[in-house]
Amino acid sequence: MIRIIKIVPLAIFLSGSVIAATENPWYFGARVGGTHFNNFDGAIDGQKSDYGQDDWGGGVFLGYQFSPMVGLEGGYTYLGEADYDLGSGGFEAYGLDLVAKLTWPVTDVVDLYAKAGGFFFNVDNTVNGKDDSGTSGTAGVGAEFYMNPNVSTRLEYQYYNQVGRSEPGKTDIHFYGLSLVYHWGAPAAAAVVEEAEPLPEPAPLPPSTIQPLRVALPFNFNSSQLTQDDIARLQPIADRLVAYPDSKLQVIGHTDASGSPAYNQKLSEERAAAVAGYLAGYFSIGMDRIEIKGFGERDPIASNNTEEGRAQNRRVEAYMPGMTADSQ
Repeated sequence: MIRIIKIVPLAIFLSGSVIAATENPWYFGARVGGTHFNNFDGAIDGQKSDYGQDDWGGGVFLGYQFSPMVGLEGGYTYLGEADYDLGSGGFEAYGLDLVAKLTWPVTDVVDLYAKAGGFFFNVDNTVNGKDDSGTSGTAGVGAEFYMNPNVSTRLEYQYYNQVGRSEPGKTDIHFYGLSLVYHWGAPAAAAVVEEAEPLPEPAPLPPSTIQPLRVALPFNFNSSQLTQDDIARLQPIADRLVAYPDSKLQVIGHTDASGSPAYNQKLSEERAAAVAGYLAGYFSIGMDRIEIKGFGERDPIASNNTEEGRAQNRRVEAYMPGMTADSQ
């Protein structure tokens, strides 16, 4: 219970953003920034040459997230040109990146990431025309900021190790810059359909009887954020809580079976707390009127062996018991 109490204030704060961070596995981006050439090793026509040169670079990239933490990214990068200290001309580098990308979510809108892999380079030598191509290693780190589920920006640094092989030599290159990224490919959230068991025809209720109210909210993979559709579904709950100050609400969070049971338990509690936090924050509902529970992956309503089944199991159930007008 203590853990839930700690989660609720954060859920109230985060519920102001009703646009969910959906699972968009594909992304495409463009980047631009500065480059720095150093640690040169080589010579021109037998004479030792060196430089420490800054220039502009940039490129485009395409990536795919296999999971919230693991992705693969490839692209084209132009690293600029450095001038030699012997005569005119320079060392121009460009090529193709192929890197693995590891991501660590910091908040719902900020990620930190690291990437490493290979760089398939081309080097144009404008001094003696001895161009070169080959492979080298590359690694980088950065931070990604989501403006909405489809658009993000990056601030990053990337290191290219010993680009070049033959005369006039090879050099380390450092890239630092900004990126604009577009994300797409999220599957449509599956609506949760509850199959009601056949019941005998109920007797007519007295006019003063208020029937139970149940609302089911689907959630995206690994997310505890409310969407616009969720807000609309919660409106009848909010109306009854406001109209009947003595009414109570039970909020139960659920997950699919992806991930560990401990992580799923925590995620189910966060989903329930997000719903409770929204109602408490926007309609001034006392938290003593809301019971929050998390069942983790323990109460599925569909098979976890299919994507459709897992989508139905990622849910929050909000339930208000029946009451009479005299109980106000």
